[in-house]
Amino acid sequence: MPLSRLDGVTSAPPDPMIGRLIDGRYDVRSRIARGGMATVYLATDLRLERQVAIKIMHGHLADDAVFKERFVQEARSAARLAHPNVVNVFDQGQDSDMAYLVMEYLPGMTLRDLLKERGQLTTEQTVDVMDAVLGGLAAAHKAGIVHRDLKPENVLLADDGRIKISDFGLARAVSANTATGQALLGTIAYLSPELLTRGTADARSDIYAAGIMMYEMLVGAQPYVGDQPMAIAFQHANDQMPTPSDASPAVPEQLDDLVLWATRKEPDERPSDAREMLERLRVAEYEIAGTRRAQAATGRTVVLPDTFDADLDQAQTQVLEARRRTGSTTVVSSVTPATTVYGTSIAAHDQGADAGDIPTRPGDALARKAGSRRKRGAWILAIILVVAAGLGVSAWYFAAGPGASVTVPADLAGKPVAEAEASLDALSLLHTQTQQTDPTVPAGVVISTDPAGGTPVGQGSSITLVVSAGPAMLPVPGLAGTSEADATAAIQAAGFTLADPVARQFDSDVESGVVIAALGADGAAIGATYPEQRPITLVVSLGAVPNVVGQSPDDAMAALGEVGLVGVDGSQDFNDEIPAGEVYQAITTTDPVRPGDSITLNVSRGPEPVTVPGNLNGMSWSEAKPLLVDLGFDLQYNAVADAFPDTFKVSATDPAGGASVPKGSKLVVSFSVF
Repeated sequence: MPLSRLDGVTSAPPDPMIGRLIDGRYDVRSRIARGGMATVYLATDLRLERQVAIKIMHGHLADDAVFKERFVQEARSAARLAHPNVVNVFDQGQDSDMAYLVMEYLPGMTLRDLLKERGQLTTEQTVDVMDAVLGGLAAAHKAGIVHRDLKPENVLLADDGRIKISDFGLARAVSANTATGQALLGTIAYLSPELLTRGTADARSDIYAAGIMMYEMLVGAQPYVGDQPMAIAFQHANDQMPTPSDASPAVPEQLDDLVLWATRKEPDERPSDAREMLERLRVAEYEIAGTRRAQAATGRTVVLPDTFDADLDQAQTQVLEARRRTGSTTVVSSVTPATTVYGTSIAAHDQGADAGDIPTRPGDALARKAGSRRKRGAWILAIILVVAAGLGVSAWYFAAGPGASVTVPADLAGKPVAEAEASLDALSLLHTQTQQTDPTVPAGVVISTDPAGGTPVGQGSSITLVVSAGPAMLPVPGLAGTSEADATAAIQAAGFTLADPVARQFDSDVESGVVIAALGADGAAIGATYPEQRPITLVVSLGAVPNVVGQSPDDAMAALGEVGLVGVDGSQDFNDEIPAGEVYQAITTTDPVRPGDSITLNVSRGPEPVTVPGNLNGMSWSEAKPLLVDLGFDLQYNAVADAFPDTFKVSATDPAGGASVPKGSKLVVSFSVF
């Protein structure tokens, strides 16, 4: 039989640690196993002269404060537990640069080894293992400790039949498990949905792992498998848990129900801790045993002794004792073995009188039966009188006395807390409040009651009102500047919903398909936090509005129509830069511009015409030139005039004064000199 594999590690060849004396006390003899965090050795405690298992943290992790704290946490967690189904921790310390942990040594195998060897376990074997595992877990939960890494590798099966849980390296106090704040810890195949999605764990997370492990023992395979860890995690969070009997029809219905109860997606729907699941397991064990006894008894031939009275007490159950007969008559014995339930022996037969007291004559037997009947009749009469008196007192107690029951109102859920309290006050019921976040029930409104509405309770009982604190405020991931697909995934992963439809608008500064902003339900930009499950509207860029300047009106309207905009005819104006008949200006009428908005198109009439002044003749060049320049003419003249502007006088122009020509046309100026 292989040595115990503590911490779920795998075997490896000897190393230089063998033969070393640790802390002057522990003589390392051989290596048991090696894992990612530590190596486990078989050692001799020279002080107490006993074999122990010593776990030594890998040297490269000794400087890591997180791993070192986790290593010490295992010692603290396990040391707080004193239970026959939890591996005992004897010592913890540090020798030079080595952190070590000393535990009891259990020669045997792990549950994983057994599953590899046999594939699947019988119903009886599964119940035995789960009884021990849940017993150890119940002790941990009672001490306020959550294991967080329950799996077959951490269940040890000793050669002497003991079953123990090991590896509390990931364990933490219940009060510290509201959030891990670190990378997800534990083995993915046994992690509960809340650990995978929210990183939170409590006793009910251990229950989920126990349910998965129980399924694996009954079926011989894990319920969720996949090529990648994230595929398995997705199934844990979303897929329906399969029923063990679907894969293995021999699994009893009671164990089907127990597995499905332990593996509910919502923690509140599972057993609250290992003690509750253990009690239900033992009830299931008793029910399974009773069913099998009943099945085994069907059709069985029974030999009754000669003194058996078929009319004894009519339908009462009779105890068949061993009857001693004289002569050659065979002694017939019907003795049912004792049945053990929850550690209590329930005898299936009475011991009866000693052999010497058994009558040997039929007359003596009849006399004894008659006397027994008379005594029984007196006792029955006394019992009837006592029961009648008790029923009368009970009727008064429960109808009008202190035990009278009151029904918790069924309509408290959905009421404001003040109104619900008034309803309870009217029934003389006490009440307390507990706050709970809820994404759908407004703050200050009752979500539910404990006990639930419609439940009968005693007068003066206390009712707990579960009052909504409104939705939880969750951090908002960065969305602006990301693609629409990435932003959608981030919204859903963060616990919000995506509003439909997505808002789309044109933006010349943001590339098409990129998120411009994220808006809340009120239409304003959301801040750093936002209520859970509330809708978030993404504003996504469509890029810039198409540039239609220089196109014909028909072409411009077609281009705008392709992106969902509507082109509208505008004015027709002179334009010095755009040829006549083309769009020289596209004016948006909304800000921002969204699909369906209209764009006004102004069309060019070409350059505006100008008239050659008719009063230029005789005007000095110093007066005429500025006038012609302002009108935009392309002047052609003798450049000498610029040197003597007051001397040169305009004598003629071509075109002549009064002519209308396009702005920028050539104008030839002639001069006379005075």
